[in-house]
Formats: sequence, C-alpha cells, structure tokens
Amino acid sequence: MGLLVDDSSRVRTLTLDRPEALNAFDEALYDATAEALLEAADDPTVAVVLLTGSGRAFSAGTDLLEMHRMATDPTFVRGKHGFIGLVDALASFPKPLVCAVNGIGLGIGATVLGFADLAFMSTTARLKCPFTSLGVAPEAASSYLLPRLMGRQNAAWMLLSAEWISAEQARDMGLVWQVCEPDELLPTARRHAEALAARPISSLKAVKQTMTAPLRDGIAAARERENACFAELMGGPANLEALTAFAEGREPDFTGLPAGW
Repeated sequence: MGLLVDDSSRVRTLTLDRPEALNAFDEALYDATAEALLEAADDPTVAVVLLTGSGRAFSAGTDLLEMHRMATDPTFVRGKHGFIGLVDALASFPKPLVCAVNGIGLGIGATVLGFADLAFMSTTARLKCPFTSLGVAPEAASSYLLPRLMGRQNAAWMLLSAEWISAEQARDMGLVWQVCEPDELLPTARRHAEALAARPISSLKAVKQTMTAPLRDGIAAARERENACFAELMGGPANLEALTAFAEGREPDFTGLPAGW
C-alpha cells in the first residue's frame, strides 16, 4: 500500500513509502493515508501523528500517470477515499499533525502543510505547487490556507508560478517552522512530537479544536470553489497537453491552445 506505520511514545509515524515513484499518491496510497489518519484520530493511545516520506522525496503529489488514465479512461476505478477523502481526513484530524519534509514536495506534498500544526523541513528539500503548469486549479484549500500562513503575495507566487520554493524561503514565508540538516530532520521532528505527546490527549484535542474551529467554514468553502474549478479544467486542453507532455517525457507547450486557455 506504500505506507509504513510505526508507534512510539504515543506518536504514530506515517511514512509515505513509494520511493520508486517519489512517494507520489496513487489511489491506493490516498486510501491508505486517509485510513491511517482516521484510525489515529480514533485510537486513544495515539496523541500525535508525524508524517514524513522515505527516500529522497516527501511526496511528488498525485501520480500523474494515474491522473492521465483517470482523465482519459472512463473505466478507471477510483479508490474508496481518494484525494478528496484524504483532504477530508486532514481537515477533520483532531490531534496535532507534525510534518517532516525530507525531500521534494509537489502538489499535495506541499499543500498538506496547510493542515500541519508543526512543519519541519530539510535544508535539501524543495516545494512546488505545480497547478498552473498542469493546467488545473489549486487543491486542498490551499487558496485559503496558504495566504493565511504565508501572506497573500507569498501564496500568490507559490500558487501562480509553479516555481520551486527552497527550505529557507519556506521558513521565511511562514510555511514551515524550522529548517534542519538532513540527518537532524527526523530526530528534531520526533523530539517535538514526543514533547506534545507527553501532554494530555484531551487537552491537545481541545487546543486544536479551538484553533481550527474558526477555519472550518472557510476551508469547506475554499474546497468547493477549488473542486469546481478543478473539475472544469481537468481534461481540458491545457490539462491534457500537460499530462500528454509528461507521459511523452517533454515540456508542455501551452502556446497553441485555444483562446482563453
């Protein structure tokens, strides 16, 4: 299923483990991660979840080869939860979520940080929101959460440009809390996660609920807007050109698209 689960000191570590695909989310990994979050939410022995990746990537986002099949094959069978179910689980997760960004993070590998309570990032990691380079819209309430975290112009650059953001930029922009040397990333993230996990779970949940409750309506409204735009753009000329170019191993060329695209 591509997900490793480990429990220690009331911290449940979820490690995205498709290193050959840079931990990109296919439907199976979306389902496994969503299920793991739902189980951790209900498990009275888990106080904190720590999310990281194996190998040289945190997550390369949605598996684009599978996205291409999804966009072009009417017989494609989606998973139980999929992308939407994972974001549902993130948005409702009632306990502290700590992210340790060990390598590249694209798409959901970057926008997941909007739901993190603490985020740590390796000095060698980079982030990208590739939405405009894929001819699609933002996702995971990033159009709402990132401006709150980073400020409007930082978020506008990240969401509009599809350019890489370095660890130092991410920290300066407010997207991550601390930047660590690669060997220190997981020990640092785990030390902070265990410090939180030593507190009463009931109190941790109360703090998180009071912090996130004012955001819930905004997150839900943003997701509706994003999903509507995404549905309109997915399978359109720009998106098909981007996905075809990826499958063919070339750069997309948007200059020949119909007017308005």
